[in-house]
Amino acid sequence: MEMLMWVLGVLIFVVGLLFSIAWHELGHLSTAKLFGIRVPQYMVGFGKAVWSTRRGETEYGLKAIPFGGYIRMIGMFPPGADGRITKRSSSPWRTMIEDARSASYEELQPGDETRMFYTRAPWKRVIVMFAGPGMNLILAIGLFLTLFMGIGVTRTTPTIATVNECVVPVGEKTDTCKPDAEKSPANAAGLRAGDTVLAFGGVKIHDYTQLQGLIRDSAGKHVEIDVRHQDGTLATLPADIKANTLAAIDKDGYPIKGKTVTAGFLGITPAMGVHHMSLGESTDEMARLAGHGVESLAQLPGKIPGLWHAVVDGAPRDQDSPVGMIGAARLGGDVFAADLPLSVQLTVFVQMLAYLNFMLFLFNMLPLLPLDGGHIAGALWESLRRGLAKVLRRPDPGPFDVARLMPVAYVVAGIFICFTGLVMAADIVNPVRLN
Repeated sequence: MEMLMWVLGVLIFVVGLLFSIAWHELGHLSTAKLFGIRVPQYMVGFGKAVWSTRRGETEYGLKAIPFGGYIRMIGMFPPGADGRITKRSSSPWRTMIEDARSASYEELQPGDETRMFYTRAPWKRVIVMFAGPGMNLILAIGLFLTLFMGIGVTRTTPTIATVNECVVPVGEKTDTCKPDAEKSPANAAGLRAGDTVLAFGGVKIHDYTQLQGLIRDSAGKHVEIDVRHQDGTLATLPADIKANTLAAIDKDGYPIKGKTVTAGFLGITPAMGVHHMSLGESTDEMARLAGHGVESLAQLPGKIPGLWHAVVDGAPRDQDSPVGMIGAARLGGDVFAADLPLSVQLTVFVQMLAYLNFMLFLFNMLPLLPLDGGHIAGALWESLRRGLAKVLRRPDPGPFDVARLMPVAYVVAGIFICFTGLVMAADIVNPVRLN
């Protein structure tokens, strides 16, 4: 049964992935057609086509490898300086340029002269190329709002789940105490599972993150803790907060791997509860996740050694190690196979799909060919160049020939392919598992 649920989770994630890709390409397709650009193909996936149909002038299809998608637009690059589009050089770099230029014209038909991508105003080209990542961003925001405001997120609460019997430094077992172990402050004060902390040292408590910060800042202090017992009775319990070696935490309350601090210790484990965020809270949380996504993207080069050792030496994968489509699908399977309530499984799955779409947005907006951001950068440069020429009363320089950057695009694509291959290998032989 567990294997069946794992396979189901993988399949559901793949369907979500295919929808995200199709949604991305729909953005390109709809805006291209809006501006009169002819689009011969709309494809989800790469490789051999497993299904296709033609509607009007566009062929729609699904291909065998679900790791991306594309639309084919006529005239992505302008003709060369001499007006020709055929290969005419023995230089390998020039050959790359002219091969790309020729491919963008290979399905040219009579009447397409005014329907080519490069003939559109730069602002229209920016819209067409941004529409794909923009659709991923819209989907990510929609999923995050559904999760935060509708389904709700699982969070720690000021209600106590368990009370530690003794003072235990970080990394040691918490279910057994040595004979000479000192009682934990919570145990000595008489706190028990099910109590809800209402105030700590005279400060009203709103959430566990606030309570955790107050406890950590109170090492060596005597404080009074106002609680509500499970039976509804209220009590004020005195506690002497001990200094203990604890895991360091970041500004969001998450443990920092490998770092410890000496801080106040009470000896409680918080209970979990479902919290439905307001629109303001949801916006703040999405902004936090956006910042984390930008940081993760910037840190990708530094993750390569860890991926290499994970594949070659079998070194453990970090929980924040990059994962590809295979790794993400496996995590989707782990979510459904785990012994978790359906609501928690749904929460984790929606969050994974939302974050995937947000990362697709960030990645595609990088100003590098062949990514969408590279074409956007080319259109913006053309607009700036033409605008300056107009202001300075110089001849119009014409369309910016993005095809001249194709050698750089091949290098960038090669790097991406190598990195994707390394991540794929790591996801297969040494995957990140659900924690």
